[in-house]
Amino acid sequence: MESMDTQDHNTSKKRALFVLNCILLTLGSSGGPMLGRLYFLHGGKRVWFSSWLLTASWPVILIPITINYYMQRRNSIPSSPIKTKLFSIKPPIFLAAAIIGVLTGLEDYLYAYGVARLPVSTSSLIVASQLAFTAGFAFLLVKQKFTSYSINAVFLLTIGAGVLALHTNTDRPNNESNKQYMLGFLMTLAAAALYGFVLPLIELTYKNVKQKLTYSLVMEIQLVMCFFATALCTVGMLINKDFQAIGREAKEYELGEAKYYVVVVVNSLTWQCFFMGSIGVIFCTSSLMSGILIAVLLPITEILAVIFYSEKFQAEKGVSLALAIWGFVSYFYGEIKHSKAKENEAKQENEMPQPSCRRSMIV
Repeated sequence: MESMDTQDHNTSKKRALFVLNCILLTLGSSGGPMLGRLYFLHGGKRVWFSSWLLTASWPVILIPITINYYMQRRNSIPSSPIKTKLFSIKPPIFLAAAIIGVLTGLEDYLYAYGVARLPVSTSSLIVASQLAFTAGFAFLLVKQKFTSYSINAVFLLTIGAGVLALHTNTDRPNNESNKQYMLGFLMTLAAAALYGFVLPLIELTYKNVKQKLTYSLVMEIQLVMCFFATALCTVGMLINKDFQAIGREAKEYELGEAKYYVVVVVNSLTWQCFFMGSIGVIFCTSSLMSGILIAVLLPITEILAVIFYSEKFQAEKGVSLALAIWGFVSYFYGEIKHSKAKENEAKQENEMPQPSCRRSMIV
């Protein structure tokens, strides 16, 4: 009976953690693209700087890691031979996180270039195609199992992104050439493909961890990833002389110098919410679920872009959005059916209790 209570407690804790990461993902996925586009709309021109902002607030992660360290230290048994450490990440996981971080830095640049050239409503719809790439790489890397519902969702979302290619430059900003617009389209698509590879790669790293996988370790992995992504973008900024241009760009910013710094700081913090939320969802469920949730939040970004930036919403975007929503409904309907089936199996298993191995939920 005690083991069942512990199991229920861990399940409740995992659900709460999942909800928290969904909230973080929602804030980042909706606010990040809007603030990123705001930077470029009013005079921002530095693509490397914009990509640097996506992960530059990585020191913020040290706050929950430090809090967790002191909580663990306070609750530890004095006579215990196991000492509480601020960082528990081991070299193999550190190396894996560093490599993923470099890939993330490259993806940040591709995405920032697309945001600089495309309306938010267009870039967001293109990014939704990352779900197809996530599904494919999840199948190859972590042997993700698919149902007819998840396959249907991936197919519809992929078709929806393809429909956007039909209108190509009908929403092209007046100050951009066809070549710049198409390059922005292709760079955003490449960013979606690369991030679709990164998500399953993170899940693969979790599966091959040779130590207890806790949420505090997940935060450490995120810290390393963001540090190396920022390092890559810092090199790009140095080569492009972006650091010297920031002060001048701030003074010439259309909304004012003070608001320039507010935009870039809040933009960076918002994207940190996105990355923390995405890897947290992977920890709680899977990389495919993380990809699905990122795509699910698409309508929110679409509506915000139309309201605040007065972006055009052509018929092609409407068709793409309808296909995306159809795909979301299909996927979650399948998930509900799958959850009910698992609950029925769990009820049958309760009649003959068996020891189960679960991920530790120590924070």
